Amino acid sequence: MVKIETLEIFYRDKIGRTPENLRQGAGHFNVFKTDYTSGLPLPPQEAYRRRDFYKIILTHGRSQIQFADKTVQVQRQALLFLNPQIPYSADRSQIHQSFCVVFNQHFFHRYGNLYEYPVYQPGGTHIFELTDEQVGQAEEIFRRMLEEKASDYIYKYDVLRNLAMELIHFALKTQLSAAIQVKQPQNAADRINTLFTELLERHYAIDDTTQQVVLRSAADFARHMNIHVNHLNRALKAATGSTTSQLIAARCLREAQSLLSQSNWTVAEIAYALGFVEPAHFNAFFKKQTGITPRQFRMV
Repeated sequence: MVKIETLEIFYRDKIGRTPENLRQGAGHFNVFKTDYTSGLPLPPQEAYRRRDFYKIILTHGRSQIQFADKTVQVQRQALLFLNPQIPYSADRSQIHQSFCVVFNQHFFHRYGNLYEYPVYQPGGTHIFELTDEQVGQAEEIFRRMLEEKASDYIYKYDVLRNLAMELIHFALKTQLSAAIQVKQPQNAADRINTLFTELLERHYAIDDTTQQVVLRSAADFARHMNIHVNHLNRALKAATGSTTSQLIAARCLREAQSLLSQSNWTVAEIAYALGFVEPAHFNAFFKKQTGITPRQFRMV
């Protein structure tokens, strides 16, 4: 099963204690600095799973981040933006030092929509390799966070929100990754594509066998977005070159491959979670898309 790592589990497993002010439904923020040269307090391999919180991490040393559909190699140092919609695992065996910020969605309630920024959007760039000069600039922001967190200033969490946003803007303004392509929606088709992609990613964020996909067709998504299905199809075709059905099928396939390779669910459980009435229908869909059955894929 692809388990969710909650903030409680994060503190229990990674830090060894849970803050007294960690309450369900309340805003939470914390920042840490870890020196791995003095002994590894965290396991070098971080398990593949979703989290119910956000992370901003600055790492020194080589690491490998695995997402459902790709693996990213960090050669020296990087700034990472991770969110609850994207499961990942991390090989941190060669990381020497890092800063880490964790916060939940309630922390930014009424402050701003994090998904407006490409670093937290589906398909956006979440990992930025840094030069030596850039890593020094990023470290300064984290140090200011540590100082502010330790202060008695009554409005310190407002300052910490601003500093978290400063890290986001720092990444975007300096275009730290040569591969970053920040595409701002400029027309109706792009705006509809952005909304559709966010809905698609949230809907296929499956974490346990009790969940089930209910939006299966182009008409389902169009109805949920309150637009005509033909309008949705035209917009997505103009923005991506693919039809709505093709995009849904591709996302369904990625989730199926992720669950087959990263969970111990049966094929029948995966089929149910993905909204297929019968496992045989799921098998036929998977083989049509890949040329092999789910069981064969799992054995590869």
